[in-house]
Amino acid sequence: MHITDDIRYVGVNDHDIDLFEGLYPVPNGMSYNSYVIMDEKIAVMDAVDAHFGGDWLANIRRVLDGRQPDFLIIHHMEPDHSASISLFMDAFPETVIVASQKAFPMMKAFFGTDYAARRIIVKEGDVLCLGKHTLSFIAAPMVHWPEVIMTYDQTDKVLFSADAFGKFGALDMDEDWACEARRYYFGIVGKYGAQVQAVLKKAAALDVQTICPLHGPVLQDEQLTEAMRLYDIWSAYRPEDTGVVIAHASVYGNTRAAAEKLAEVLRGKGITVVLHDLTRCDVTEAIEDAFRYDRLVLAAATYNADVFPPMRSFITWLTERGYRSRTVGLMENGSWAPMAGKVMRGMLEGSKDLTMLEPVVKFHSALNDDSTAQLLTLADALV
Repeated sequence: MHITDDIRYVGVNDHDIDLFEGLYPVPNGMSYNSYVIMDEKIAVMDAVDAHFGGDWLANIRRVLDGRQPDFLIIHHMEPDHSASISLFMDAFPETVIVASQKAFPMMKAFFGTDYAARRIIVKEGDVLCLGKHTLSFIAAPMVHWPEVIMTYDQTDKVLFSADAFGKFGALDMDEDWACEARRYYFGIVGKYGAQVQAVLKKAAALDVQTICPLHGPVLQDEQLTEAMRLYDIWSAYRPEDTGVVIAHASVYGNTRAAAEKLAEVLRGKGITVVLHDLTRCDVTEAIEDAFRYDRLVLAAATYNADVFPPMRSFITWLTERGYRSRTVGLMENGSWAPMAGKVMRGMLEGSKDLTMLEPVVKFHSALNDDSTAQLLTLADALV
């Protein structure tokens, strides 16, 4: 695939994977992207997962047509992008690795060598000339590892963005970009909003016409503009849409019934409602929606004088990713000593700019007239 006249795609699709990073279901697989810049000197941009190293080398050799690569530029050392580095360096013994200072100790840890005789260390503002193409390097620490850099090709106006602007899903699958990019962002990069904002400011100063990420499709034209817009919203922790997410964790179904009752009432008032059963759903989908919408209701059963574990896990996912700037309602169930509301509120105390609504809907085992009245009052507050 030609990205520009001189830039070729040499990455691979993975349809064998079921869980990315052992956490994220990826029913449509993953892509591990790599690119080659053909010039007087040739630069290969990033490696791929170890299971696909042979396919990747075959793609590179096909593009090079007998030429030898001069540089292997490594933007990110996570193994889905770096695990084939040693294979590449053995196959092309004259190639020099270009990466940040912090990347090389990671190579030493992974491969037993830091390629001291075959490396160039680059930092913010450094430049590498390939001939017609001039590459400038951008430091992007903690987006989402500390060694990350990006590369801007001044000639073709291409930003090689490391894991930023990536998504779940292989490239040969036809699916909406935003949905799986949003789940990818909030699952993997979401904790590092401030660092993403810093990189977006750097990118805004460049004439970027193409983004080449390490996962997902190459972005151009309207899709690039939309991706930039969404990344600004996501990394600033602003709601993307108006609506109420109701996440519930029920032992025997009574808490679920209360959550569904609240959803029914809200929909009757014209409110967009998204329900997630935390005992059964993909929690990463629930996280995606919690960050997408401006309001959230947590409904959980008490369990061992605490909160039912699926809800505890969900709130931990939220707070670890910097959940903030939302309106939150609580519903708790407990047959003799409801504690879930207190626990959930305590878990959210460190989150910034949350508006906690009253009342906390409290019911013993199942809704009755009194707790239903509380539910209706909470619905009014949410509206």
